[in-house]
Amino acid sequence: MRARTAALALGLALLALTGCSGGSMSEPSQSPSGAASLPPHGVITPSASPTNAPSGTPATVPDAKWAAIVQDLDDRGVSGTPALVSSEAVTWNNGALGCPRPGVMYTQALVDGMRIVVSVDGKSYDYRFGANDRPVLCTNQGVHG
Repeated sequence: MRARTAALALGLALLALTGCSGGSMSEPSQSPSGAASLPPHGVITPSASPTNAPSGTPATVPDAKWAAIVQDLDDRGVSGTPALVSSEAVTWNNGALGCPRPGVMYTQALVDGMRIVVSVDGKSYDYRFGANDRPVLCTNQGVHG
């Protein structure tokens, strides 16, 4: 009986450690005017785990989050058409969204959200989302909303 229980536990552990992901790889579309358009319904996953961020699950970028990123880039004076680099659903370990600023205290609770990386003219922008559609830009100094 013990051997059967041990084998079952081992099988469940292996099942928990394995997984599969799907999703299509595609580029964001652009309108004829060159303005940024809504992202594709497919996803692009990162090739390596981001610094300070838990591993996520490939996810489609909701229209509201894409529009918020485009608006934030515009507010920052970034010109050009953003291209989707990666998008993933992530459960952050705390309110820092995987990008803490030194000396700042954050909510110590799990936060469901997203990490979306876009590129404009060769420069990457790492956006983090918590439970809402307000983007925060992650830089080497932490999150900036």
